[in-house]
Amino acid sequence: MKKIYLKDTNMFVLRQINNKINTTVASMSVICLMLFMTISVLSSSLALRNTMQRELVEMTPVDLNLYKTANLKENYMKYGVEKRITNEKQREDSKHPIKETLINNGLDMNVLKDIVEIEVYTDSNLTWRDFFGDSFNEVKEKFPGLAYGTAEEIVRISDYNKMAKLYGINEYTLNEDEYIVLCDFDSQTELRNKVLSKGNYPLTIAGKEYKSKYNKCQEGFITMSTNHTNTGIILVPDSCPLTEEMKEMYLLSANYNVATDEEKEKIETIFSGNAVSSNLIKSLNDNGIELDGFTKISLREASIGIATIVVFIAIYLGIVFLIASSAILALKQLTESTDNKQRYTILRKIGCDEKMINKSLFSQIGIFFGVPLVLAIIHSIFGIQFAITIMSGLASKDDLLPSIIGTVIVIGAIYGSYFLATYFESKNIIKEE
Repeated sequence: MKKIYLKDTNMFVLRQINNKINTTVASMSVICLMLFMTISVLSSSLALRNTMQRELVEMTPVDLNLYKTANLKENYMKYGVEKRITNEKQREDSKHPIKETLINNGLDMNVLKDIVEIEVYTDSNLTWRDFFGDSFNEVKEKFPGLAYGTAEEIVRISDYNKMAKLYGINEYTLNEDEYIVLCDFDSQTELRNKVLSKGNYPLTIAGKEYKSKYNKCQEGFITMSTNHTNTGIILVPDSCPLTEEMKEMYLLSANYNVATDEEKEKIETIFSGNAVSSNLIKSLNDNGIELDGFTKISLREASIGIATIVVFIAIYLGIVFLIASSAILALKQLTESTDNKQRYTILRKIGCDEKMINKSLFSQIGIFFGVPLVLAIIHSIFGIQFAITIMSGLASKDDLLPSIIGTVIVIGAIYGSYFLATYFESKNIIKEE
Protein backbone atom coordinates (compact mmCIF):
# COMPACT_ATOMS: atom_id res chain seq x y z
CA MET A 1 0.00 0.00 0.00
CA LYS A 2 2.44 2.61 -1.32
CA LYS A 3 0.11 5.57 -0.75
CA ILE A 4 0.14 4.83 2.97
CA TYR A 5 3.57 3.30 3.40
CA LEU A 6 5.41 6.08 1.58
CA LYS A 7 3.38 8.94 3.06
CA ASP A 8 5.18 11.32 5.43
CA THR A 9 7.24 9.30 7.95
CA ASN A 10 5.02 6.19 7.99
CA MET A 11 7.88 4.02 6.71
CA PHE A 12 10.03 5.15 9.65
CA VAL A 13 7.18 4.69 12.18
CA LEU A 14 6.38 1.16 11.00
CA ARG A 15 10.05 0.21 11.13
CA GLN A 16 10.31 1.52 14.69
CA ILE A 17 7.19 -0.41 15.76
CA ASN A 18 8.53 -3.55 14.11
CA ASN A 19 11.73 -3.30 16.15
CA LYS A 20 9.73 -2.86 19.38
CA ILE A 21 7.53 -5.87 18.65
CA ASN A 22 10.59 -8.02 18.21
CA THR A 23 12.23 -6.85 21.44
CA THR A 24 9.32 -6.18 23.84
CA VAL A 25 6.79 -8.93 23.12
CA ALA A 26 7.13 -10.54 26.57
CA SER A 27 6.85 -7.33 28.56
CA MET A 28 3.96 -6.09 26.40
CA SER A 29 2.11 -9.36 27.06
CA VAL A 30 2.50 -8.89 30.82
CA ILE A 31 1.33 -5.27 30.54
CA CYS A 32 -1.69 -6.41 28.53
CA LEU A 33 -2.59 -8.91 31.27
CA MET A 34 -2.21 -6.24 33.97
CA LEU A 35 -4.50 -3.87 32.06
CA PHE A 36 -6.97 -6.73 31.59
CA MET A 37 -6.98 -7.29 35.35
CA THR A 38 -7.47 -3.56 35.96
CA ILE A 39 -10.47 -3.30 33.64
CA SER A 40 -12.11 -6.56 34.78
CA VAL A 41 -11.59 -6.05 38.51
CA LEU A 42 -12.69 -2.41 38.55
CA SER A 43 -15.76 -2.96 36.35
CA SER A 44 -16.93 -6.09 38.17
CA SER A 45 -16.40 -4.71 41.67
CA LEU A 46 -18.13 -1.41 40.90
CA ALA A 47 -21.04 -3.33 39.35
CA LEU A 48 -21.19 -5.49 42.49
CA ARG A 49 -21.25 -2.40 44.70
CA ASN A 50 -23.95 -0.71 42.61
CA THR A 51 -26.11 -3.85 42.67
CA MET A 52 -25.67 -4.33 46.41
CA GLN A 53 -26.57 -0.71 47.17
CA ARG A 54 -29.65 -0.76 44.94
CA GLU A 55 -30.92 -4.16 46.07
CA LEU A 56 -30.24 -3.38 49.72
CA VAL A 57 -32.82 -0.60 49.58
CA GLU A 58 -35.32 -2.80 47.71
CA MET A 59 -34.89 -5.86 49.94
CA THR A 60 -35.07 -4.17 53.37
CA PRO A 61 -38.49 -2.46 53.30
CA VAL A 62 -39.24 -2.94 57.04
CA ASP A 63 -37.28 -2.78 60.28
CA LEU A 64 -37.74 -6.37 61.43
CA ASN A 65 -38.24 -9.95 60.21
CA LEU A 66 -38.72 -12.80 62.70
CA TYR A 67 -39.37 -16.44 61.86
CA LYS A 68 -39.53 -19.79 63.62
CA THR A 69 -40.20 -23.41 62.73
CA ALA A 70 -43.82 -24.46 63.22
CA ASN A 71 -45.14 -27.71 64.65
CA LEU A 72 -41.83 -29.12 65.86
CA LYS A 73 -41.84 -32.87 66.29
CA GLU A 74 -39.40 -34.90 68.31
CA ASN A 75 -37.40 -35.45 65.14
CA TYR A 76 -37.37 -32.88 62.35
CA MET A 77 -35.22 -31.67 59.49
CA LYS A 78 -33.52 -28.26 59.52
CA TYR A 79 -31.08 -27.07 56.85
CA GLY A 80 -30.95 -30.61 55.50
CA VAL A 81 -29.89 -32.07 58.87
CA GLU A 82 -32.08 -34.22 61.07
CA LYS A 83 -32.43 -32.74 64.55
CA ARG A 84 -33.91 -34.17 67.73
CA ILE A 85 -36.01 -31.99 70.03
CA THR A 86 -36.44 -32.94 73.68
CA ASN A 87 -37.36 -29.45 74.92
CA GLU A 88 -41.09 -29.61 75.61
CA LYS A 89 -41.35 -25.81 75.97
CA GLN A 90 -39.92 -25.32 72.49
CA ARG A 91 -42.19 -27.97 70.99
CA GLU A 92 -45.22 -26.41 72.64
CA ASP A 93 -44.21 -22.90 71.55
CA SER A 94 -43.85 -24.05 67.92
CA LYS A 95 -47.64 -24.46 67.80
CA HIS A 96 -48.22 -20.76 68.45
CA PRO A 97 -47.64 -17.64 66.31
CA ILE A 98 -44.57 -15.46 66.81
CA LYS A 99 -46.59 -12.59 68.25
CA GLU A 100 -47.78 -14.86 71.04
CA THR A 101 -44.20 -16.01 71.66
CA LEU A 102 -43.03 -12.41 72.01
CA ILE A 103 -45.79 -11.57 74.47
CA ASN A 104 -45.19 -14.74 76.51
CA ASN A 105 -41.50 -13.84 76.81
CA GLY A 106 -42.09 -10.34 78.14
CA LEU A 107 -41.91 -8.09 75.07
CA ASP A 108 -43.93 -4.87 75.21
CA MET A 109 -45.61 -5.00 71.79
CA ASN A 110 -45.93 -1.21 71.78
CA VAL A 111 -42.34 -1.02 70.53
CA LEU A 112 -43.60 -2.40 67.18
CA LYS A 113 -46.09 -1.20 64.59
CA ASP A 114 -47.37 -2.37 61.18
CA ILE A 115 -47.20 -5.97 62.40
CA VAL A 116 -47.98 -8.62 59.78
CA GLU A 117 -47.62 -12.34 60.49
CA ILE A 118 -48.13 -15.12 57.96
CA GLU A 119 -47.75 -18.89 57.76
CA VAL A 120 -45.53 -20.73 55.29
CA TYR A 121 -46.37 -24.31 54.30
CA THR A 122 -44.56 -27.18 52.60
CA ASP A 123 -45.84 -30.34 50.93
CA SER A 124 -43.61 -33.42 51.04
CA ASN A 125 -45.05 -34.40 47.65
CA LEU A 126 -43.95 -31.12 46.06
CA THR A 127 -40.16 -30.78 45.99
CA TRP A 128 -37.93 -29.04 43.45
CA ARG A 129 -37.66 -32.37 41.66
CA ASP A 130 -41.45 -32.62 41.45
CA PHE A 131 -41.66 -29.05 40.17
CA PHE A 132 -39.30 -29.71 37.23
CA GLY A 133 -41.23 -32.87 36.30
CA ASP A 134 -40.24 -34.18 32.86
CA SER A 135 -37.43 -31.60 32.66
CA PHE A 136 -35.74 -32.90 35.83
CA ASN A 137 -33.05 -35.01 34.11
CA GLU A 138 -32.11 -32.15 31.81
CA VAL A 139 -31.90 -29.68 34.70
CA LYS A 140 -29.94 -32.09 36.92
CA GLU A 141 -27.41 -32.75 34.17
CA LYS A 142 -26.75 -29.03 33.90
CA PHE A 143 -26.88 -28.30 37.67
CA PRO A 144 -26.05 -31.55 39.51
CA GLY A 145 -25.34 -29.81 42.82
CA LEU A 146 -28.82 -28.42 43.54
CA ALA A 147 -30.77 -29.82 46.50
CA TYR A 148 -33.65 -31.24 44.48
CA GLY A 149 -35.20 -32.83 47.56
CA THR A 150 -35.97 -29.36 48.99
CA ALA A 151 -39.70 -28.91 49.57
CA GLU A 152 -41.30 -25.91 47.85
CA GLU A 153 -42.47 -23.07 50.10
CA ILE A 154 -46.22 -22.47 49.78
CA VAL A 155 -48.05 -19.31 50.87
CA ARG A 156 -51.73 -18.41 50.66
CA ILE A 157 -52.41 -15.48 48.35
CA SER A 158 -54.14 -13.37 51.01
CA ASP A 159 -51.21 -13.82 53.41
CA TYR A 160 -48.73 -12.85 50.74
CA ASN A 161 -50.71 -9.77 49.74
CA LYS A 162 -50.74 -8.58 53.36
CA MET A 163 -46.96 -8.86 53.42
CA ALA A 164 -46.60 -7.31 49.95
CA LYS A 165 -48.72 -4.33 50.98
CA LEU A 166 -46.47 -3.74 53.98
CA TYR A 167 -43.35 -4.07 51.78
CA GLY A 168 -44.76 -1.83 49.04
CA ILE A 169 -44.30 -4.45 46.29
CA ASN A 170 -46.64 -6.06 43.76
CA GLU A 171 -49.78 -7.79 45.00
CA TYR A 172 -51.42 -10.59 42.98
CA THR A 173 -54.80 -12.24 42.38
CA LEU A 174 -55.58 -15.90 41.69
CA ASN A 175 -58.47 -17.95 40.41
CA GLU A 176 -59.41 -21.06 42.36
CA ASP A 177 -57.44 -23.37 40.04
CA GLU A 178 -54.29 -21.26 39.60
CA TYR A 179 -50.93 -20.77 41.27
CA ILE A 180 -48.07 -18.28 40.88
CA VAL A 181 -44.33 -18.87 41.29
CA LEU A 182 -42.36 -16.02 42.85
CA CYS A 183 -38.61 -16.13 42.20
CA ASP A 184 -35.99 -13.41 41.81
CA PHE A 185 -32.72 -15.37 42.03
CA ASP A 186 -31.46 -15.15 38.43
CA SER A 187 -30.16 -18.69 37.83
CA GLN A 188 -33.15 -20.32 39.56
CA THR A 189 -35.57 -18.05 37.69
CA GLU A 190 -34.05 -19.16 34.40
CA LEU A 191 -34.57 -22.84 35.29
CA ARG A 192 -38.14 -22.36 36.46
CA ASN A 193 -39.08 -20.26 33.44
CA LYS A 194 -38.10 -23.09 31.10
CA VAL A 195 -40.75 -25.23 32.79
CA LEU A 196 -43.41 -22.53 33.12
CA SER A 197 -42.98 -21.42 29.51
CA LYS A 198 -44.87 -24.56 28.43
CA GLY A 199 -48.07 -22.75 29.44
CA ASN A 200 -50.65 -23.69 32.11
CA TYR A 201 -48.01 -25.91 33.68
CA PRO A 202 -49.85 -28.24 36.15
CA LEU A 203 -48.78 -28.86 39.73
CA THR A 204 -50.40 -31.02 42.39
CA ILE A 205 -50.49 -29.08 45.66
CA ALA A 206 -52.00 -30.61 48.80
CA GLY A 207 -53.65 -33.28 46.66
CA LYS A 208 -55.30 -30.86 44.24
CA GLU A 209 -54.15 -29.95 40.73
CA TYR A 210 -53.49 -26.29 39.85
CA LYS A 211 -52.22 -24.59 36.70
CA SER A 212 -49.74 -21.74 36.43
CA LYS A 213 -51.32 -18.32 35.94
CA TYR A 214 -48.20 -16.95 34.21
CA ASN A 215 -45.70 -18.44 31.77
CA LYS A 216 -42.79 -17.17 33.84
CA CYS A 217 -41.81 -16.41 37.43
CA GLN A 218 -43.06 -13.22 39.01
CA GLU A 219 -41.08 -10.94 41.27
CA GLY A 220 -41.70 -10.98 44.99
CA PHE A 221 -40.32 -12.07 48.37
CA ILE A 222 -41.42 -12.54 51.97
CA THR A 223 -38.15 -12.29 53.94
CA MET A 224 -35.63 -9.46 53.93
CA SER A 225 -32.15 -9.97 52.51
CA THR A 226 -29.19 -7.98 51.24
CA ASN A 227 -30.00 -8.96 47.63
CA HIS A 228 -32.40 -10.98 45.48
CA THR A 229 -32.05 -14.51 46.87
CA ASN A 230 -35.61 -15.86 46.69
CA THR A 231 -35.26 -19.24 44.96
CA GLY A 232 -38.98 -19.93 44.85
CA ILE A 233 -42.31 -19.36 46.61
CA ILE A 234 -45.59 -20.81 45.32
CA LEU A 235 -48.70 -18.71 45.89
CA VAL A 236 -51.96 -20.65 46.08
CA PRO A 237 -55.62 -19.66 46.50
CA ASP A 238 -56.94 -19.36 50.05
CA SER A 239 -59.15 -22.37 49.32
CA CYS A 240 -56.11 -24.65 48.84
CA PRO A 241 -56.53 -27.55 51.33
CA LEU A 242 -53.31 -26.90 53.26
CA THR A 243 -53.30 -28.74 56.58
CA GLU A 244 -51.87 -27.93 59.98
CA GLU A 245 -49.25 -30.65 59.50
CA MET A 246 -47.98 -28.87 56.39
CA LYS A 247 -47.27 -25.67 58.31
CA GLU A 248 -43.51 -25.17 58.15
CA MET A 249 -42.83 -21.69 59.45
CA TYR A 250 -44.28 -18.57 61.02
CA LEU A 251 -43.01 -15.27 59.63
CA LEU A 252 -43.52 -11.87 61.25
CA SER A 253 -42.63 -8.48 59.75
CA ALA A 254 -42.91 -5.14 61.51
CA ASN A 255 -41.53 -1.64 61.89
CA TYR A 256 -40.19 -0.03 65.04
CA ASN A 257 -42.76 2.25 66.64
CA VAL A 258 -40.40 5.26 66.84
CA ALA A 259 -39.41 8.11 64.56
CA THR A 260 -35.70 8.81 65.01
CA ASP A 261 -32.61 6.71 64.22
CA GLU A 262 -31.41 6.99 67.83
CA GLU A 263 -34.66 5.49 69.13
CA LYS A 264 -34.48 2.72 66.52
CA GLU A 265 -30.98 1.83 67.71
CA LYS A 266 -32.34 1.35 71.24
CA ILE A 267 -35.11 -1.00 70.04
CA GLU A 268 -32.56 -2.79 67.86
CA THR A 269 -30.78 -4.10 70.96
CA ILE A 270 -33.96 -5.92 72.00
CA PHE A 271 -33.83 -8.15 68.92
CA SER A 272 -30.14 -8.22 67.97
CA GLY A 273 -28.46 -7.88 71.36
CA ASN A 274 -27.39 -10.62 73.75
CA ALA A 275 -28.84 -12.25 76.85
CA VAL A 276 -27.32 -9.52 79.02
CA SER A 277 -28.61 -6.50 77.08
CA SER A 278 -31.98 -7.96 76.00
CA ASN A 279 -34.58 -9.37 78.37
CA LEU A 280 -36.39 -10.93 75.40
CA ILE A 281 -33.35 -12.90 74.24
CA LYS A 282 -32.59 -13.95 77.82
CA SER A 283 -36.14 -15.27 78.26
CA LEU A 284 -36.02 -17.14 74.93
CA ASN A 285 -32.68 -18.70 75.86
CA ASP A 286 -33.93 -19.72 79.29
CA ASN A 287 -36.92 -21.47 77.71
CA GLY A 288 -34.84 -23.02 74.93
CA ILE A 289 -36.95 -21.32 72.23
CA GLU A 290 -35.30 -20.66 68.84
CA LEU A 291 -36.49 -17.43 67.22
CA ASP A 292 -34.46 -16.34 64.21
CA GLY A 293 -34.63 -13.17 62.18
CA PHE A 294 -33.12 -10.12 60.52
CA THR A 295 -33.22 -6.42 61.17
CA LYS A 296 -32.84 -3.70 58.56
CA ILE A 297 -30.00 -2.07 60.50
CA SER A 298 -27.93 -5.26 60.85
CA LEU A 299 -28.42 -6.23 57.19
CA ARG A 300 -27.40 -2.80 55.96
CA GLU A 301 -24.35 -2.64 58.21
CA ALA A 302 -23.19 -6.07 57.02
CA SER A 303 -23.81 -5.27 53.35
CA ILE A 304 -22.10 -1.88 53.46
CA GLY A 305 -19.09 -3.43 55.19
CA ILE A 306 -18.71 -6.16 52.57
CA ALA A 307 -19.21 -3.72 49.68
CA THR A 308 -16.60 -1.34 51.11
CA ILE A 309 -14.01 -4.10 51.51
CA VAL A 310 -14.61 -5.45 47.99
CA VAL A 311 -14.43 -2.04 46.35
CA PHE A 312 -11.35 -1.01 48.35
CA ILE A 313 -9.42 -4.16 47.38
CA ALA A 314 -10.55 -3.87 43.75
CA ILE A 315 -9.60 -0.20 43.48
CA TYR A 316 -6.26 -0.81 45.20
CA LEU A 317 -5.33 -3.71 42.90
CA GLY A 318 -6.74 -2.00 39.82
CA ILE A 319 -4.92 1.29 40.40
CA VAL A 320 -1.65 -0.49 41.28
CA PHE A 321 -1.77 -2.57 38.08
CA LEU A 322 -2.75 0.47 36.02
CA ILE A 323 0.01 2.72 37.35
CA ALA A 324 2.58 -0.08 37.06
CA SER A 325 1.61 -0.74 33.43
CA SER A 326 1.62 2.95 32.54
CA ALA A 327 4.95 3.58 34.25
CA ILE A 328 6.64 0.64 32.52
CA LEU A 329 5.37 1.75 29.13
CA ALA A 330 6.48 5.33 29.78
CA LEU A 331 9.98 4.34 30.90
CA LYS A 332 10.47 2.00 27.95
CA GLN A 333 9.36 4.68 25.50
CA LEU A 334 11.56 7.35 27.07
CA THR A 335 14.51 4.97 26.86
CA GLU A 336 13.69 4.30 23.18
CA SER A 337 13.53 8.04 22.49
CA THR A 338 16.99 8.54 24.01
CA ASP A 339 18.45 5.65 22.01
CA ASN A 340 16.81 6.86 18.77
CA LYS A 341 17.77 10.51 19.07
CA GLN A 342 20.31 10.13 16.26
CA ARG A 343 17.62 8.73 13.93
CA TYR A 344 15.49 11.83 14.35
CA THR A 345 18.55 13.95 13.55
CA ILE A 346 18.87 12.03 10.29
CA LEU A 347 15.17 12.68 9.52
CA ARG A 348 15.80 16.40 9.87
CA LYS A 349 18.80 16.17 7.56
CA ILE A 350 16.74 14.50 4.79
CA GLY A 351 14.13 17.25 4.94
CA CYS A 352 11.51 16.32 7.58
CA ASP A 353 10.18 19.33 9.46
CA GLU A 354 9.40 19.37 13.19
CA LYS A 355 5.67 18.86 12.59
CA MET A 356 6.30 15.60 10.70
CA ILE A 357 8.79 14.41 13.33
CA ASN A 358 6.41 15.17 16.20
CA LYS A 359 3.60 13.42 14.36
CA SER A 360 5.86 10.39 13.88
CA LEU A 361 6.72 10.39 17.58
CA PHE A 362 3.08 10.75 18.59
CA SER A 363 2.08 7.82 16.35
CA GLN A 364 4.76 5.56 17.80
CA ILE A 365 3.88 6.31 21.39
CA GLY A 366 0.16 6.09 20.60
CA ILE A 367 0.55 2.62 19.08
CA PHE A 368 2.89 1.56 21.90
CA PHE A 369 0.31 2.57 24.52
CA GLY A 370 -2.78 1.67 22.49
CA VAL A 371 -2.12 -1.92 21.39
CA PRO A 372 -1.96 -3.52 24.89
CA LEU A 373 -4.97 -1.46 25.99
CA VAL A 374 -7.08 -2.53 22.99
CA LEU A 375 -6.15 -6.19 23.50
CA ALA A 376 -6.95 -5.89 27.22
CA ILE A 377 -10.36 -4.38 26.42
CA ILE A 378 -11.16 -7.27 24.04
CA HIS A 379 -10.20 -9.82 26.71
CA SER A 380 -12.15 -7.89 29.35
CA ILE A 381 -15.40 -8.18 27.40
CA PHE A 382 -15.34 -11.90 28.11
CA GLY A 383 -13.68 -11.61 31.52
CA ILE A 384 -16.36 -9.28 32.88
CA GLN A 385 -19.17 -11.50 31.55
CA PHE A 386 -17.56 -14.49 33.26
CA ALA A 387 -17.18 -12.56 36.53
CA ILE A 388 -20.83 -11.45 36.50
CA THR A 389 -21.92 -15.05 35.81
CA ILE A 390 -19.83 -16.29 38.76
CA MET A 391 -21.37 -13.57 40.96
CA SER A 392 -24.90 -14.43 39.82
CA GLY A 393 -27.35 -13.22 42.44
CA LEU A 394 -24.86 -10.66 43.76
CA ALA A 395 -24.06 -8.49 40.74
CA SER A 396 -26.48 -7.57 37.96
CA LYS A 397 -25.67 -6.94 34.30
CA ASP A 398 -27.95 -3.91 34.53
CA ASP A 399 -25.37 -2.22 36.76
CA LEU A 400 -22.45 -2.89 34.41
CA LEU A 401 -22.79 0.22 32.24
CA PRO A 402 -22.27 2.78 35.05
CA SER A 403 -19.33 0.76 36.41
CA ILE A 404 -17.76 0.50 32.94
CA ILE A 405 -18.14 4.26 32.47
CA GLY A 406 -16.44 4.81 35.84
CA THR A 407 -13.62 2.44 34.86
CA VAL A 408 -13.15 4.23 31.53
CA ILE A 409 -12.85 7.57 33.34
CA VAL A 410 -10.24 6.20 35.78
CA ILE A 411 -8.18 4.53 33.04
CA GLY A 412 -8.53 7.55 30.77
CA ALA A 413 -7.28 9.89 33.47
CA ILE A 414 -4.29 7.82 34.66
CA TYR A 415 -3.29 6.04 31.44
CA GLY A 416 -3.91 9.17 29.37
CA SER A 417 -1.81 11.29 31.74
CA TYR A 418 1.14 8.90 31.42
CA PHE A 419 0.73 8.85 27.63
CA LEU A 420 0.76 12.66 27.33
CA ALA A 421 3.63 13.02 29.81
CA THR A 422 5.64 10.44 27.84
CA TYR A 423 4.95 12.20 24.54
CA PHE A 424 5.97 15.65 25.74
CA GLU A 425 9.08 14.37 27.53
CA SER A 426 10.09 12.30 24.48
CA LYS A 427 9.64 15.38 22.31
CA ASN A 428 12.07 17.26 24.58
CA ILE A 429 14.56 14.40 24.39
CA ILE A 430 14.70 14.30 20.57
CA LYS A 431 14.59 18.08 20.23
CA GLU A 432 17.48 19.45 18.13
CA GLU A 433 20.13 21.07 20.31
